[in-house]
Amino acid sequence: MLAAPVLLLLLLVAFPPSSGAQLPGHGQAKDVPIATNGQPFPWDRMRLPKTISPFHYDLTIHPNLTTLHFTGVVRIQLDVHEDTSIIILHAKQMQISNVLLLAPEGVRPLQVLEYPRFHQLALLSDSVLTKGRRYEVQLRFAANLSDSFHGFYKSSYRTSSGEVRVMASTQFEATFARGAFPCFDEPAFKAKFTIRIIREPRHITISNMPKVKTVELPSGLLEDHFDTTVKMSTYLVAYIVSDFLSVSKTTRHGVQISVYAVAEKINQTAFALDAAVELLDFYEDYFDIPYPLPKQDLAAIPDFQSGAMENWGLTTYRETGLLFDPDKSSASDKLGITKVIAHELAHQWFGNLVTMEWWNDLWLNEGFAKFMEFISLDITYPELQVDDVFLGKCFEAMEVDSLSSSHPVSTPVENPTQIQEMFDDVSYDKGACILNMLRDFLTPEAFEIGIIRYLKRYSYQNTVNSHLWESLTNKWYSGDELDVRAIMDTWTLQEGFPLVTVEVRGREVRLSQERYLKTDDYSLTEGFLWQIPLTYMTSASNTIHRFLLKTKTDVLYLPEEVDWVKFNVDMSGYYMVHYAGDGWNSIIKLLQHNHTALSSNDRASLIHNVFQLVSTEKVRLDTALELSLYLSRETEIMAVTQGFGELVPLYKLMEKRDMAALENQMKDYIVDLFRGLIDRQEWTDSGSVSERMLRSYLLLFGCVRNYAPCVTKATQLFNSWRDSDGTMSLPVDITMAVFVIGARTPEGWDFLFEKYRHSMQMSVKSRMKTAMAVSPLQDKLQWMMEQSLHGEVMKTQDLPDVIVSVSKNPRGYKLAWDFFRANWHTLIKKFDLGSSTVSYMVTGVTNQYSTREMLDEVRGFFSSLTEESGSEMRCIRQSYETIEDNIRWMDTNLPLLQAWLDKRSHRAMHEDL
Repeated sequence: MLAAPVLLLLLLVAFPPSSGAQLPGHGQAKDVPIATNGQPFPWDRMRLPKTISPFHYDLTIHPNLTTLHFTGVVRIQLDVHEDTSIIILHAKQMQISNVLLLAPEGVRPLQVLEYPRFHQLALLSDSVLTKGRRYEVQLRFAANLSDSFHGFYKSSYRTSSGEVRVMASTQFEATFARGAFPCFDEPAFKAKFTIRIIREPRHITISNMPKVKTVELPSGLLEDHFDTTVKMSTYLVAYIVSDFLSVSKTTRHGVQISVYAVAEKINQTAFALDAAVELLDFYEDYFDIPYPLPKQDLAAIPDFQSGAMENWGLTTYRETGLLFDPDKSSASDKLGITKVIAHELAHQWFGNLVTMEWWNDLWLNEGFAKFMEFISLDITYPELQVDDVFLGKCFEAMEVDSLSSSHPVSTPVENPTQIQEMFDDVSYDKGACILNMLRDFLTPEAFEIGIIRYLKRYSYQNTVNSHLWESLTNKWYSGDELDVRAIMDTWTLQEGFPLVTVEVRGREVRLSQERYLKTDDYSLTEGFLWQIPLTYMTSASNTIHRFLLKTKTDVLYLPEEVDWVKFNVDMSGYYMVHYAGDGWNSIIKLLQHNHTALSSNDRASLIHNVFQLVSTEKVRLDTALELSLYLSRETEIMAVTQGFGELVPLYKLMEKRDMAALENQMKDYIVDLFRGLIDRQEWTDSGSVSERMLRSYLLLFGCVRNYAPCVTKATQLFNSWRDSDGTMSLPVDITMAVFVIGARTPEGWDFLFEKYRHSMQMSVKSRMKTAMAVSPLQDKLQWMMEQSLHGEVMKTQDLPDVIVSVSKNPRGYKLAWDFFRANWHTLIKKFDLGSSTVSYMVTGVTNQYSTREMLDEVRGFFSSLTEESGSEMRCIRQSYETIEDNIRWMDTNLPLLQAWLDKRSHRAMHEDL
């Protein structure tokens, strides 16, 4: 399926624009592709030629949910831009027959050649198709419903009586429409679609547009006819055949919103329905562009690989991403569901109305949708306190962006695996963080005007990076115009991010920038320069000062000498800061004596930056640990969770090595640090969303770490819950802690599993599954992975989470590594090479190793793969780099950590005497 290295070179050789010849590469010594019938295939590149484009598809699909097979016919109307006798389009793993050219002169059969390597068909005409004229081709096709999670695939669910019901649904992004019908499957080939679906009377069908009529066929089957779509890319086409029920409401602007789910879960759709109404209205007002379709459906699909998909007019979701039970779902479930809906509805403008020209600029879709989650929820659902989680996204992006295997936000991709790999933290989270930085720099008002200009100017079209920067450059500034493109090219066209070093000497502030990179090869950091919108505040005033750093070094002058200075206010910029000289000490002093002088985002960013700088040996570990001491007085979720985020991984590395004494010392230090805060948590569901999320987190941590008061309380609650046969109502926020303690005994685990099996509450099931996977019972962990792979009692869509949870489990990581290797070929077939799911498993299973033996074992496995089985994936390089970084960290810092913890316990003993 993947292009061999030779072919990648071929892909870079473009045809001369005037080449009328359809066989490229005359005079070049390269292999001519051979079609399945042995004839030369007349096109040798992965990207389709631009000689022809589709403008309308008439598509009829007939799925058979008993044989799990589908047939169909598609008629595609074409515009011809240059004389040609060849039509190249996509089809993947389907039988093609009866291919006809419907021309003004009459109907003629076309010869068909297939080239499966690039998923391409060539339709050969015996007469020339003339430039400027329109033609129509018709193809019949047949294929099996996919048993993966993409293309036109089979999904199933079990009713409470145990009956298994089958349905069929689509997932076409990025390159899977070609597996459902022959098409020009690239985002720039936008067209309109008129869809008909044949079904049995017991099913319903839904698609992008409303149904206009249903026709009864002589066979007793029904054919649903849908209205014609607007002009759009193939990856946004969607249709579902199911026995779902739905609930509906109409927005202020007159759009009908419906939520579809299986019958027994339809009572969990009310929250999503209200959120979708609220958010679609918000976006219509914010973008000042009406939503162009008459309806928007949201469907909860029982088998779904990613979180959700933005198909125009029919967004699809995992059940956990859409279904909400006010009595059983937690505060974080509510935040998560609202964010997912906000993301997919933002795509109806960013991505659907205006689409990137090619997948190299995927971030124009995904970075924006991720960013708009925060903009929209801040205004529509202020009580969800969404700002408290935005920073975490930037830290996640920095995690992969600090490796030399990272990639620019906008980066060339050709083959399907490379395209799938674009759906990563860099496109989504870094994309959102640099947009947030730009909005802060330009002002929210100027930013909003610019993005509205962008959406209006390019509606129903395709764009590249520079179109966005032009729209955000305000042409009416007097005098010096801000060059948005020059600034933002430094953030999107080169990988990584800057570390700004700040040294204060009296009133003078010396600044310098370099690439932050976890490596011992410093030559890799050379040649990078960013235009950085710096912000800073000082002990002398609360004013936020701004400065654009365009050079490697610069100097600022303060009006007076100050006690401390904090750069990157609220971490609104995508960069880290190192305070040289006495800088960190003055910040540690501030945090010890008056931490609320800084916002919780500022505190979280200091915790993050200081520990990350230990990795590159800019800061000594004891400095970072001294800073962490202030956390015993911290109460805000962002700073507390960041404290955990930096400290917990240290003992997670030790759990996979034989060093119990130091590991336990480290665990005790963390429990001790947060003991006061844990003790203050009530075992109820009271408080704001952030307070409730923090409570879940702290009580879960206390129980996992065997903090006695937590374990006693959770054990007591689990026993009462089990005695009531699971009918007793537990406060939602504490269920995770209670389930984790319950799952430690075989009887408790079995009881949880029985409840899991029969529950229809998606959020409860997901907490039970997590608790079962952190159990110390090895036979249960192994069984759980096997059952998830099998897919009967535990869904295969949840297997990646199960494998990664077991990998993080000190009693399970060896089992997970063995299982992962043994089932690799099944996993990449099911979840698709290059997908974020596969990459999540690769990094999740390997990122806590820190010995050379394990590095050799990991390398040994991945280097035994072929390119077809994933050897070239970026996530494999990332996993090597992460383990190398862990090894370096442990070699350098274990003695320091031991000494610091010893000194501290020594100090504590003296204080107690």
